[in-house]
Amino acid sequence: RSHSSGATTMLAGCISNLSEAGVVLASKSPRRFEILRQIGLKTKIALDSNSFDSPKKYVLETARRKAVDVWQEVVKDKKSNPPGLLIAADTVVIHKNVILEKPHDPSHAFKMLKTLSGNSHEVVTAVVLLTPDRGESASSYQSRLFAETTEVTFAELTDDMIRAYVDTKEPMDKAGGYGIQGIGGSFVSGIKGCYYNVMGFPLHRFCAEILKWSPPLLKEGKNTTCSENKKAQDTQALAENSGAETRMTRALDSAEHAQSRHA
Repeated sequence: RSHSSGATTMLAGCISNLSEAGVVLASKSPRRFEILRQIGLKTKIALDSNSFDSPKKYVLETARRKAVDVWQEVVKDKKSNPPGLLIAADTVVIHKNVILEKPHDPSHAFKMLKTLSGNSHEVVTAVVLLTPDRGESASSYQSRLFAETTEVTFAELTDDMIRAYVDTKEPMDKAGGYGIQGIGGSFVSGIKGCYYNVMGFPLHRFCAEILKWSPPLLKEGKNTTCSENKKAQDTQALAENSGAETRMTRALDSAEHAQSRHA
């Protein structure tokens, strides 16, 4: 007798009621979906990529939900203040407008890498930033969302290469089935865009967005705002240039004076 039939017997009186009430699986794992399906429980995936009209909108919503879920958990603790900045991110690999997330088994990883072999694909990382909204309740926040795209090209891979890589188990927790910072980086023949974005976090874009956004945490206390920091840097640079020009002028004047004395 299988374990699934035993579980079905345990819930025999309420499986249909649960399904009719509507069950949402807060996970994208096909294994969890299949396990619940085996006992007759009809579930819906919390976030179905097929319900979005573009992969970028899907990955942005995934990151947003991560951020909000964590924020709500953090602010439940009344003893501590909410964080000054909460960062959430999610990365997907896109090939021919099809989203390739983490493979769920070795054969799935092999299939993904076979698809990427000799082709170019996009890596999209969505980032969501949350900061406290000081003028509202303790649980409210301000947000900024953005997504960065990098184009990656794979060399032609033989089946033996792919199998050997899958055997390392490196692909199993990576979107698209590879890690550019690991062994999988040897498959990459070209890249257009941010390398760190392929790793899972677009570092330069993050810094640029923080500077543009200038959230409240950068304006409080003794810290100057980003714009003030930039102004201070520009003033210092101007002073240094002015000083250099003055020294150069004095040096030229001295040289001309010396030449007039020898003439």
